[in-house]
Amino acid sequence: MNELVYGCMGLGGDWDGEEVTPEAVDAAERAVLAALDAGMTTFDHADIYRRGKAERAFGLVLRRHPGLRDRIRLQTKVGITLPSDDVVGHYDLSAQAIRTRTLACLERLGVDHVDTLLLHRPDPLMVPQEAADALHGLVADGLVGAVGVSNFSAAQMRSLQRHLDLPIAVNQLELSLHHRGFVEEGICVNTGSSTSAPFPEGTLEHCQEHGVQVQAWGSLAQGRYSGRLPEDSDGGDRRTARLVQRLADELQATREEIVLGWLMKHPARIAPVVGSTNPGRIAACAGARRVAEELSRQQWYALLTSARGVAVP
Repeated sequence: MNELVYGCMGLGGDWDGEEVTPEAVDAAERAVLAALDAGMTTFDHADIYRRGKAERAFGLVLRRHPGLRDRIRLQTKVGITLPSDDVVGHYDLSAQAIRTRTLACLERLGVDHVDTLLLHRPDPLMVPQEAADALHGLVADGLVGAVGVSNFSAAQMRSLQRHLDLPIAVNQLELSLHHRGFVEEGICVNTGSSTSAPFPEGTLEHCQEHGVQVQAWGSLAQGRYSGRLPEDSDGGDRRTARLVQRLADELQATREEIVLGWLMKHPARIAPVVGSTNPGRIAACAGARRVAEELSRQQWYALLTSARGVAVP
């Protein structure tokens, strides 16, 4: 499904261990309602977002709006342990961790199940059969509706899928006009060209072949082309931002819709994850699907060429 997904990483306040404040819940409510108004019905979480506060704040929003849970799809991710004073940051996709942390997500969200559970990052110590058994158990218990992955290559997906009796439904990857290794990996085949943005070969093709929804985190590239130039921006970013504005004028669209529409034009039917907490910016993304349909091949390649800084091979 070619859709926009709302990313909830920004909800809940600061990245600290304190409780969620009423002000943070108010801000989360405004963002969630803006996302719904913009046509987003899938809400993406992870247990580490704001160290659990994003899920907790969202759960409090659900309590304020009875019936909202039935109108949306909830997905969350497990598998990352953030560093602390006495713990090094690491991944844990052991069977026990998958189940325990999923149960903690449900408690924070205040729900009895999530529609999709994603394994957040590949864990080199993961035993695929054990991870699959944990996922099977969660689905069998009605705690999880479907399973997916995040930041997995095609080979890693195949390795896990061999042990799963249910399909991998989602792969969430960093994709954007700025983080465009998924395009570079294809167009640089047999050219001798190299890319500074490597991407695992064949991953999008695998997802297309097996019906895996591709979700794009970081899809707006931190506003690099739509109004906020990050500190590492260069002249190419400014040039591309001007082109985005020109195309927005031509297509009677917002700059956000141009950047997201560029992603959604790809035949992998990419679903961008929108992570802004600003209701106005969330609203500015609403027409991205229309832009994807109207953006011409010439315009699509013009954006790619501008962002690359050189012509395609």
